[in-house]
Amino acid sequence: MTPMTGYIELSYLDLAIAALLVVLNAGLSLAFGLGLERRMLLAALRMAAQLLLVGFVLQALFDTVSLWLTALVALIMALFAGREILARQERRLAGWWGYGIGASTMLLAGMVVTLLALSGPLRPDPWFDPRYAIPLFGMILGNAMTGISLGLDSLTTMVGRERAGIEAQLLLGASRWQAMRTVAQRALRTGFTPMLNSMAAAGVVFLPGMMTGQILAGVAPEQAVKYQILLLFLIAGATGLGVLSAVMISVWRLTDDRHRLRLDRLR
Repeated sequence: MTPMTGYIELSYLDLAIAALLVVLNAGLSLAFGLGLERRMLLAALRMAAQLLLVGFVLQALFDTVSLWLTALVALIMALFAGREILARQERRLAGWWGYGIGASTMLLAGMVVTLLALSGPLRPDPWFDPRYAIPLFGMILGNAMTGISLGLDSLTTMVGRERAGIEAQLLLGASRWQAMRTVAQRALRTGFTPMLNSMAAAGVVFLPGMMTGQILAGVAPEQAVKYQILLLFLIAGATGLGVLSAVMISVWRLTDDRHRLRLDRLR
């Protein structure tokens, strides 16, 4: 333990020992014929390589403290997250819309909430200090990504399943918003569920990652709890804004001005 910081430094040997647990899981997969051992090992290697690379990038970014570099890294993170949203949808909007809706709504929600936190509760100097901005934006982005991907996947799946009912309502004179209201509500509930479960179980069922990391780094539990509460509120706001925007834009896209259902815009 380093006396200056209070945290325990880890060596690469320590990480290798922990990695044996993944090797054990791969062995169990092989023994039970699950066929997941290759994916497990590749995912572990990819995760380790990505995080080590990010560590070097962040260190350089922290040393530079540049607004434009911080914005560039945040944009790259959002673009990759948009790709993940697209990959998690069984049915997706055709063309640019399939990627654009998820990426743009997530970027908007993450940017608004992160700027609110940096200019309000945290107030670092400078306000765009990447030591605060990038980790905060990343945590908000990751949780908003999960909610948006679940909401969009739920919407497109239910629209196909409830096609007859939606078209019947449209034929009876309902507007596209009225006809799509039920599936939109279900999609919003699905998108909000992980965030609600996380807030409901935090502190009782599990200790959230940010709080645990700060305690391990030597931060007083009281301050770690305050930071975690702040983060959960920020995540809730970003997830709500992102899921609502993505679902409503998708409803608009899946219908037209003549109040017709446009499943031809799905692939």
